[in-house]
Amino acid sequence: MSSAAPALSDGLDRTLSALADPHRRRVVELLRERPRRAGELAEAAGLSAPAMSRHLRTLRHSGLVEESHPDFDARVRVYQLRAEPMVDLLRWLEQTERMWSAQLAAFKAHLEQD
Repeated sequence: MSSAAPALSDGLDRTLSALADPHRRRVVELLRERPRRAGELAEAAGLSAPAMSRHLRTLRHSGLVEESHPDFDARVRVYQLRAEPMVDLLRWLEQTERMWSAQLAAFKAHLEQD
C-alpha cells in the first residue's frame, strides 16, 4: 500500500461524513452557483445562524469549503467550494466502479461457461 492511501482515505472519510447531512449537501448545491455569505446560506437553507455555523465548520474541516473575508469588512465571511475533495471522491467512485465492473464481468463469464 502506498503512503498516499491513508491520506486519501482520511480525506475521503471526512468528505463522505460531511456530505452525509442533507443540510450540508444543500450548502454545497448553493455554493456550486457562486460564493455566498454565511447569512445568505442560512436563509436559503432555512436554518438559524448558529446551526449554519456548525454546518459550515464541518464543511471547512472536511476541506469542501473555504472561507474568505472581503477587503471592505473582515467581519463578513464568504464561503466557496474547493474542488480537491470532490475530485478525490470522483476518483474513488471511478475506481470502485471499475472494480465492480470487472467482478461482474468475471461472474458473468463464469456463469456462461456452464
